[in-house]
Amino acid sequence: MEENYLALRNGTDVRGTAIGGVEGDPVTLTDRAVRRIASAFYRWLQTKTGKDRPVIAVGYDSRLSADRLCRAVEEGITALGGDVYVTGLSSTPSMFMLLQDDFGADGSIMITASHLPFQKNGLKFFVKEGGLEGSDVAEVLTLASGPEEEPAAVRGTVTGKPYIEKYAADLVQKVRLATGSEQPLAGKKILVDAGNGAGGFYVDLVLKPLGADTVGSQFLEPDGRFPNHIPNPENAEAMRSVSEAVVKYGADFGIIFDTDVDRAGAVAPDGEEINRNRLIALISAILLRETPHAAIVTDSVTSDGLTAFISSLGGVHHRFKRGYKNVINECKRLNAEGVFSPLAIETSGHAALKENYYLDDGAYLVTRLLIALAKEGKEGRDLTDLIAALPEPAEAAEVRLTFAEGCDFKTLGQGVIDDLKRIASDMPHLSLAPNNFEGVRINFDREHGDGWALVRMSLHEPIMPINAESNSAGGNALILGELYSLLKGYPFLHAEKLKEHI
Repeated sequence: MEENYLALRNGTDVRGTAIGGVEGDPVTLTDRAVRRIASAFYRWLQTKTGKDRPVIAVGYDSRLSADRLCRAVEEGITALGGDVYVTGLSSTPSMFMLLQDDFGADGSIMITASHLPFQKNGLKFFVKEGGLEGSDVAEVLTLASGPEEEPAAVRGTVTGKPYIEKYAADLVQKVRLATGSEQPLAGKKILVDAGNGAGGFYVDLVLKPLGADTVGSQFLEPDGRFPNHIPNPENAEAMRSVSEAVVKYGADFGIIFDTDVDRAGAVAPDGEEINRNRLIALISAILLRETPHAAIVTDSVTSDGLTAFISSLGGVHHRFKRGYKNVINECKRLNAEGVFSPLAIETSGHAALKENYYLDDGAYLVTRLLIALAKEGKEGRDLTDLIAALPEPAEAAEVRLTFAEGCDFKTLGQGVIDDLKRIASDMPHLSLAPNNFEGVRINFDREHGDGWALVRMSLHEPIMPINAESNSAGGNALILGELYSLLKGYPFLHAEKLKEHI
């Protein structure tokens, strides 16, 4: 029986609904689908590595469907004679790092759907060179949709083989080598909010060995119901929760991870969030002290203040398209062309450092921040002193416009963006931002908003997000008001949501 699994591709991941019962969200990531996709990845890996029996490592985060889907992955691989190492509860970055170690695997699968609701799940794939590209995932899903392979004469084996302790020990060693101290965080209060995802290991396996007082850490127990808040550094409730904990316990630093620990955010001692532009500015300041004049690659929605801040440190701010793979691949491209770029980072908290295999790793990012925290503390300075000069906008907003159901939103949305480019070019108080790689970024002069707006299309959904920032109080109302007047005439676009901000 042939089936089409290509609809499960979400960029470079496979994602779908794994648990039924949510109205309007039927199960798409069935056990059969997962078995067939795992078998297809095994066959793809045979071709990739030239090995008859490549070994695949499988790990998962705290989702309720994780155990069941892990068994389906095991069945799909062992049926073809492949051997599986099950790492158990794992972070996504650790599933790549084990391929750089002497772990014995040729490829790996992480079962996760990042911060999506409890009923969702998915698969991420890695080889030694990195995560699979979207085209690779399409190949795997095409194989899965074709005829099934005959089972091997001898089934493969399944072996439990955890890796997270080794992964964490490597982070501890990095901090000790960088600071010259066994316990450089002694005397520091540092708390973690894992959101009941997979990031709770960071407390016992990284912070405590480095001497940190971790009192106040919360939601460390894995629980796929996510009963306290969504594990997501971009979620307002999640950030409010960790910020309140930092203030309550008098912590020197707060850390929040997403479900599978490939993203992170942070909190200053006064409870102020260090995420989005502030997080990018902080890690950029650290790296630019080490390698002045480097290029920092970010996604398209970063602020003009961040550009000015990076420039003030001697660096170059290189904005690119949204999507963590997009910024990572752009960073790789620049380096290959001789433009040194140590960092690719999204405002979502995905951060990939050149020194760390271009891997988007929330725990590694935080570890880099803690090294700086320890060093600044030795000099009697706070870590946030590094971003004291970051210009902050007076106002910032994101509005997500939807399209009429059933319309060709990609074509129509691109037409709107093309229209806005022409209009902005003809209006004296508007100007197009140079070097923009996604949608249209429009600058508004002082009298008409004193800021900018980026209008783009979502990567995967029928949504047109609009990000706006103003340097003046009330400026966003002018910016978004003008955009409403330009967009309300498109019958397929629900522009009325802009009126809430006018």
